[in-house]
Amino acid sequence: MTAAPAAGAVSRDDMDWHAIDWRKAHATVRRLQARIVQATQAGRWGKVAALQRLLTHSFSGKALAVRRVTDNRGKHTPGVDRETWNTPTKKAQAVGALRQRGYQPRPLRRVYIPKQNGKVRPLGIPTMRDRAMQALYLLALDPIAETTGDRNSYGFRTERSTADAMAQCFVVLGRKQSARWVLEGDITSCFDRISHDWLLAHVPLDRGLLRTWLKAGYMEHAVLYPTDDGTPQGGPISPALANLTLDGLEPLLRERFPVRPGKPNPKVNLVRYADDFLITGRSRELLEDEVRPLVETFLRERGLELSPEKTTITPIEDGFDFLGHTVRRYRQGVRITPARKNVKAFLTKVREIVKANKQAPAGHLIFQLNPVIRGWTRYHQHGSSKKTFVSVDYALFTALWQWAKRRHPNKGKRWVRNKYFRPHGGRQWVFTGTVNETGSDPRVVRLFVAASVPFRRHVKIRAEANPYDPAWEPYFLARHGRSMRCELTGQRGLLSLWYEQGGICPVCAQPITTREGWHNHHRVPRSEGGSDEADNRLLLHPTCHRQVHYQRTSMGKPRPVRGE
Repeated sequence: MTAAPAAGAVSRDDMDWHAIDWRKAHATVRRLQARIVQATQAGRWGKVAALQRLLTHSFSGKALAVRRVTDNRGKHTPGVDRETWNTPTKKAQAVGALRQRGYQPRPLRRVYIPKQNGKVRPLGIPTMRDRAMQALYLLALDPIAETTGDRNSYGFRTERSTADAMAQCFVVLGRKQSARWVLEGDITSCFDRISHDWLLAHVPLDRGLLRTWLKAGYMEHAVLYPTDDGTPQGGPISPALANLTLDGLEPLLRERFPVRPGKPNPKVNLVRYADDFLITGRSRELLEDEVRPLVETFLRERGLELSPEKTTITPIEDGFDFLGHTVRRYRQGVRITPARKNVKAFLTKVREIVKANKQAPAGHLIFQLNPVIRGWTRYHQHGSSKKTFVSVDYALFTALWQWAKRRHPNKGKRWVRNKYFRPHGGRQWVFTGTVNETGSDPRVVRLFVAASVPFRRHVKIRAEANPYDPAWEPYFLARHGRSMRCELTGQRGLLSLWYEQGGICPVCAQPITTREGWHNHHRVPRSEGGSDEADNRLLLHPTCHRQVHYQRTSMGKPRPVRGE
């Protein structure tokens, strides 16, 4: 087997992708990112630039960049060159090809994705090499963005989520003395209109490289179109560029509308998720006459503007929609519930799945529906969603009852019920089917019940927390632990495995989190007589799992994994 290259060395052409020491690679990049954070906090920008260069020229950074773009959901989507990196050999060659010297990005491939309002959103798909280069330089830019970012910005940031944004909404609106008016901000085509001159003057990144990405253009119907404004949506670095563009609005508002003793509290607070934001205020006049002009001036410097139609000022007694939720004050207090548009879109998606599987077995249909239902309910489980979940279950039952009756038009309702709807867990009408697994008897599967998801209060991330600062490492390990305990509870003993491993993948020594996912690895494969008991299993990251199995098949015996 080819020896694993040193984590900081330049890669070799004959490097084996599955021989990379990911533990060492993560440690090297993590160490450099922590030093970038320290230099940023000290205002030593020359040191920051030197550390960025060191990281982007390291083998570890290049390997992790290739791993990122070949492990995500878009790994099978090619750019204009129609190339994907779908083999270990291509991935290894890609690591060696990530050099800035002689690098020139290709134009983006323009595609369109539908929006809920019937319109389409343009996306630019970079080539795999361009994606990897952006991912590499994002490793050096993200620690700066996290250190200098607004405290209450939550979109497209490491370790932050929509749940944090909604929790902050409750913090600034949930008390009796909280603000009663909200400015709902909507930026017109934010990603497409950001000023290139502003980005080149303010983003702490190699300006020559950043300029080539911004000016790469896009291809549509074999025609090249230039890009004079905006960031390349679809690339790994575009969310960070958008966040850096909008950062600074929160401290500006705090400076302009401070809380002063003896004077009325303006109650101005910002909650932002990417380019969606809301600003609270004591009165409509304050938001209309003072806050909105200040925001417009801030955005104008960056080439952006508020949408006159979609930017509104609303009393919270009327309620407003934000990130798929409705926030509204009632007599009992503020409640956050799933937005009607969001519920409608979810049910439309579910009904389309049912409609597309008219002839599929019930077990196959359940396998397609359960992840969708489970994901949507967990997204909304932190609010007052119980009544909505019950109504969703009824809508699902109605759709599935029609599906079942259509399959058996000559059978009575009692027969249809006995075949597809069985009692389980105190419920009398649970949609049930079977799936056939290789080498075992058919297994019974049941439709996930939305109303079974309990309310779980989300613990909001601390505003000053920085995932790249070593001082915050214990804090984030504790947060990962809470989320993983919720995720693994009841999953065939996986929670106990996670506890035994201390929440760490034994291959790369990185935390196992819900973001990267995991695989249930059998030390002795079941095909070779291995059992499904806990002492024969490990939790590994998907990439680490593939690495272990590759070493097993290529050598006949895997490299020992810690814990084996």
